[in-house]
Parts: sequence; structure tokens; C-alpha cells
Amino acid sequence: MKRLVILGGGESGTGTALLAKQKGFEVFLSEAGSLKPKYRDVLTKAEIDFEEGGHTNVKIINADEVIKSPGIPNTAPLVQTLDDMNIPVIDEVEFCVRYTSAKLIAITGTNGKTTTAMLTAHILKKAGLNVKLAGNVGKSFALSLVEGDADYFVLELSSFQLERIRHAKFDIAILLNITPDHLDRYNNRMEDYIRAKFNICKNQTEKDHLIYFADDPNIANQIKKEKPKAQLYTYSLNQQQPHHAYLNENQLIINIKGELKMSIQKLALQGKHNAGNSMAGGIASRILEIRKEIIRDSLTDFQNVEHRLEQVTTICGVDYINDSKATNVNSTWFALESMEKPTTWIVGGVDKGNEYDQLAELVKSRVKNIIALGKDTAKIKAAFGDMVQSYHEAQSMSEAVAIAYNITEKGETVLLSPACASFDLFESYEDRGNQFKSAARSL
Repeated sequence: MKRLVILGGGESGTGTALLAKQKGFEVFLSEAGSLKPKYRDVLTKAEIDFEEGGHTNVKIINADEVIKSPGIPNTAPLVQTLDDMNIPVIDEVEFCVRYTSAKLIAITGTNGKTTTAMLTAHILKKAGLNVKLAGNVGKSFALSLVEGDADYFVLELSSFQLERIRHAKFDIAILLNITPDHLDRYNNRMEDYIRAKFNICKNQTEKDHLIYFADDPNIANQIKKEKPKAQLYTYSLNQQQPHHAYLNENQLIINIKGELKMSIQKLALQGKHNAGNSMAGGIASRILEIRKEIIRDSLTDFQNVEHRLEQVTTICGVDYINDSKATNVNSTWFALESMEKPTTWIVGGVDKGNEYDQLAELVKSRVKNIIALGKDTAKIKAAFGDMVQSYHEAQSMSEAVAIAYNITEKGETVLLSPACASFDLFESYEDRGNQFKSAARSL
């Protein structure tokens, strides 16, 4: 019996432990911190051996194979020790693809992954296909497989989940965009981050399909360097031919096996960047020969992901919009770009080395007031304090929303789009977004 060791006991690690047990491995899970009670209960019930509060090296280095959770970097001392000992260390995705016969649609990008994955799965479900959505959204890939295989898997994958791809291959891969994010994980080397993202097409053959955003220079340049073997499909927001999907004035056009045309006003996902997400999902669906009418209907009736440009409420003529999932500058750029009314912008949190320059023009043209939320707001004040009519600081979401209520006028918008991680004042971006929604609805 092969011994499999899993490092990390969160959603990914616990799901992988269950799958490995189901497949007949001797399983041991090691968590450096404390397991959440729900994961501890699952492991105990499944009779899986585990430890928490630190790694016992002697119980790990006798593994035939090690699976590390996405949050553990390659530079972690234990991972480096295992590498030095030539003990295979892989990610959950690499392990899972061994146990599915499904067609795999994998989606990555700095921004828009969750929305595009959910939209693509929505189209496939509407077409009557047996599809599961997994990875970085919903259940982990491993846990989904424990519950049973499907004909199609739509997988949202972060760069962390792609770092240790060895043999995993995806039938359809989608590259949405690559902009600076998580660079602390990649020695502040953008090329290392790009390379991790491009593992999504590493093992594709001429029979597979790669969809990418032609307007993104990081993607376009890497395509030229790597020359992927897959069949290439491109979409653009700025150009028309020779792309497989593009905008023509107010029309979105997908040109694969016939032309699909629809008004961008009818898209469920509004905003220019979301037109790109709709194109990506639409191209994937046409590759799978889903009927144009089903795609058109799906792009019209899709319900967007929570915490992503989520319309919360309108109070005294002021719209309150929750974009708490915007944890980096590029994501917030898209949010500000889609604002059509004078905006009170709630921004701030744990800064991941943000460069705010790219937001300057949008702040000047669309933001009336700024409320900097968090323990360290100096960088935000220095970047934008002089550009807006009023600048304020808050140490809690209820305080930020109260300030917004007092300074925002009828016909304007209050936007929470932090451009930062949430861990200074909140448990997660979900917690931050939920507190915003609760505060806005109780005004």
C-alpha cells in the first residue's frame, strides 16, 4: 500500500485525504497550525491519521508521495527538504486528474476566474450536460470526486494550484489576464508568476484548446515564447478580426462554427471586463458545440458571484455595491471603470505591495469621496488624498458605511472595492463583504 502524506488540512488538504483514502492509500495529514473543527471532525470520522500544531518530519519523509496544499509555498523548508530527498511533491489538481474520466475545462487569471468558471458551468448545465464546478470555487476538486465523477469539470485554478503541475492536462484551458498579484510568493519576479499561470497549458496537445485574452500583453508575449501546442482561440475588447470573439460597437460577437451575436446591454454581467469573461465562457461552449441559443440565454440570465460587483441595496437614491472580492489593484480598476455615477469609494486592508498609479485617472474622473478602511492607510492617503473632494479614515465597516451615508448624495454610488487583502480587520473577503452588506441594509 502506497503511503501518501498531505501537508495542510484546509478545504484542499482534507478533500485530498478523503479521495486518497477512497483510492486505497495509507494516508497521513499534517497541519502546521490548528485544524478547523469541521475538518478535524471529517478526518476523525473517516479514520484518517493526522496531526496538527506542527509537522513531524519522521512521519512525512517516509512518504511515497506528498501533496501540499496551495497555500504552502515551494520555498517552505519542509517542501525543500522533500525536494532534496527526491520525494515527489505535487498539488491536489495533479493528484485528482488521475481519478476522473471527465473532460476538464480549467480557468485561470489574476481576475475574473470565479465569475468565468461559474458562468461556463451555468452554460453547460443549461445545455443539459453532467457538469461539476470545483477548484478554487465551491468544493475542492478532490472532494467533488469523492462524491462521484462527472462528464465535465469546470475548474477555477489559482497560480498556487498550478505550480506543481507535472502531467495534468486540460481539454480546454482559459487564460483571462495576468497582472501583478501575489508577487511576494514569486520573489517579486513577474516572470515566475506568469510561468506558474502558463502551467495550465503545459501538457496540452494538438487535440486540446487554449482560449486567451489577446489584449493582455503578458499573455500575448508568453504565447510567443512558449508556442503552445493546443489549438488557439482569442478574444479581444479592442480589435475585431482575426479574433474568435470581439466587440463591434454594442454587439458581442463569437465567431466559431457560425456567428453568435448579441447586444452587450443584454448581458447579465455588465462592465467591459465582464464582456471579456462572457466571451471566454462563450468560446469554450462553442468548442463543445453547445447551441448558440443556449449560450445566448445563459449569458442573459446568469446570476453573478457574491462579493463581486454585487448590487446590495439602494437607500435614499444611493446605490451600495459590494466588491469585497477585489483584493488587488487590477480587480479594483475594473470596478472603478464600470462606475457610471459619482462614487464614494471604500478602499484598504492588507497591502500586498500595491502600486496605485494605474488607478489615478479613474479616481480623478469617477471618485468623489474616499474612505480608507484599515490599520495602515498612509499609502492610500498619499496616492489619492488630494484627488478627491473628501478623504476619510475608518477602523470598522460600520464606521465606514456610516461615513459613506453622511457624505454620499442622491444619484451617487457607494462602492466597497478594497484593492487589498482583508486580514487586518476581517476573517476573509467574505466576512468583509457580509459586514458591508449588513451595515448598508441596516441604515
